[in-house]
Formats: sequence, structure tokens, C-alpha cells
Amino acid sequence: MGVTCVCQVPVADGKSVQQTVDILHKKLDQLGAVKQGSFCVDCETYHATGNVSGQPSKLLYVMHNSETPLSCLALFEGGPCLIADGNFDVLMVKLKSHFQNAKGHKVECRGTRYRYCDFLIKVGTVTMSSSARGISVEVEYCPCVVPGDCWNLMKEFMQSFLGPSVPELPSVFAAKPEGLYAPADCTDTMTQYLELFNKLRKLQIPGSNVR
Repeated sequence: MGVTCVCQVPVADGKSVQQTVDILHKKLDQLGAVKQGSFCVDCETYHATGNVSGQPSKLLYVMHNSETPLSCLALFEGGPCLIADGNFDVLMVKLKSHFQNAKGHKVECRGTRYRYCDFLIKVGTVTMSSSARGISVEVEYCPCVVPGDCWNLMKEFMQSFLGPSVPELPSVFAAKPEGLYAPADCTDTMTQYLELFNKLRKLQIPGSNVR
């Protein structure tokens, strides 16, 4: 997995979520990007049922990515994170006396994968309870794992189809002790999705219902 950036794309003025997604698809087609199937990222939220020494309970997020179907990621609010076997959900059911599933809080992002030269692009619709909350774009530069070596190139490429919506450098890279020169991994990608999901949970976009 190369350096990956996940960002939110605003809904175009006077357009619905789906219409904005269609516009992005058209721009990628015009660039010459090739469709390569679909993708899905989802997130389940769990509340700790008890706390220790009067400390506030942390949330636990269990996330799946269709790119890594045999594993999942379990992230505690504020860290740490654990890469686990794909059937980790079964274990969570057995731990229901310690972690309670937050019903109605599942977030999904589904969409289309594109390949353009050394870039992998994923345009997705983020939904919660069958309601579209926003649009995500994931861009991966496959040949490089060091953000500091390729961010300017990635930014220039994203500008070709996102225009002024190009994101700043993801905070997950800058926050590392080695800064931009720490190798990126799948945890960085899923952390960005989690930040996006938590942001979109609080939003409601007019005309966003999907069927």
C-alpha cells in the first residue's frame, strides 16, 4: 500500500450527492482513468460498558475495508489500534458484557475504484441509516510509501479532478515522530476514514436520502 489521502468532497451547488458523484466519475473518465470494480469501507461503534477508576469510557471502532478482506482494524478512541482477523466481529459479540454495539451508528462508504497510471482512486458515498451523509475521495500513489517524497505530486494530480477541493496534508502523517518521512500503512488510511466518518455523523445534507 502506497501513500494514501482520504478527503471529503463538498456537494456541488444545486446538485445532490449522487449528481456530484456522477460529476467526479465523468472527470475521471475524461482524464483516462479506468474503472476497476467497487470498494467498501465500514465502521461499527462500540461503547465500553464499564469504566475503570472513574475514567470516562472510551469508544471502540471496528472497521473493515474491502481491500483487505481477511483483516479488520479495531481503534480505541484516542488510540491504540489493533489489526485483527476478519472475524473479530464474532469476538465482539462474545464481549458484549464489556462492549455494547451502538445501534444505528454504523457508517458505510461504497463506491467505484479507478486506476490512472500509478494512482488508485476511489470515489464513495458515505451513508448512515440509509441516508447519504457526504462524498469521500481516496487517492493512493502506489509506488511510494513516504508522504514527504510524493505529496506535491499527489496534490497536483488531485487538483486535476477536484479543483479547489484539494485537501491539505492529512494530519495523520504530520503527527508521527518522524513526520513526513515515516512510512505510510493501512492504519493511516483507516484513521483518515474514521476522522471523516466522525465528521459526517454530525451533518445532514438536504436531499441526501438514497434508496
